[in-house]
Amino acid sequence: MVDQTQDMTGKVAVVTGANSGIGRVTARELARRGAHVVLACRSRERSEQALAEVRSARGEGAAEFLDLDLSSLAAVRRAAAELLERGHSIDVLVNNAGVAGRHGLSRDGFELSFAVNHLGHFLFTQLLMERIRQSAPARIVTVASKAHYGAKGIDFDALRSEARSRTGFAEYEVSKLANVLFSSELGRRLVGSRITTYSLHPGVIASDIWRGVPWPIRPIIKWFMKSNEEGAAAVLRCATSAELAGETGHYYDELQRAEPSSAAQDEALARELWDRSSEWSGTS
Repeated sequence: MVDQTQDMTGKVAVVTGANSGIGRVTARELARRGAHVVLACRSRERSEQALAEVRSARGEGAAEFLDLDLSSLAAVRRAAAELLERGHSIDVLVNNAGVAGRHGLSRDGFELSFAVNHLGHFLFTQLLMERIRQSAPARIVTVASKAHYGAKGIDFDALRSEARSRTGFAEYEVSKLANVLFSSELGRRLVGSRITTYSLHPGVIASDIWRGVPWPIRPIIKWFMKSNEEGAAAVLRCATSAELAGETGHYYDELQRAEPSSAAQDEALARELWDRSSEWSGTS
């Protein structure tokens, strides 16, 4: 059970994709616990209702908007620079935004699920890292998925072409494997820094992430999914629980620590993903 009374007063939390789904619930509940929340989203217009909802939890100063388009590395750089200029501490970073079932390439020529779900978040995290270090103890939470078990590895050449599967789900699995690998490798690199990392499967959630899945498949699969509130509980546990303060680099299935796939435990693959992501994002 998640401790709903965990105090976050004086803390600043950045939540990507906080205008809908579990990101929106996560932002609202962090504000309810006392945090100032930055809603890092692609559309100001689509974020207005979420901003109002988060502010209603704790007042006008509880939330602010940050324009973040994870499909463009240049846009990620602009967003990170703007956030740093605002002068906030960053006590919690929740890498939540994601897409599934989408075809196409990002503005930088990467398969869209990989670009948004992993590469954009990788760059965003790296650009904010010095501020996160200054804010320690701090946490970095990456919303992955049990879908990562379906990916047996990463074909790095395929990441430079559009999704080949009809539903785009195979590519989504790879992007979620990248999430787990990134979080575990980040945890290893941050040992001793008082920054802890977590990746998690929030449950299969009926959120907007499935908007790219074609009709009539989308309403059928969403019928069997959990609510956004149930999914956010897992995120909040990793972001705030005192019980997990001493853990880092691990994967959680909903509310419990779990063993990720064998590919997700491949440290050589994690290092290769890190090195390629650094090169592609210009942070190497």
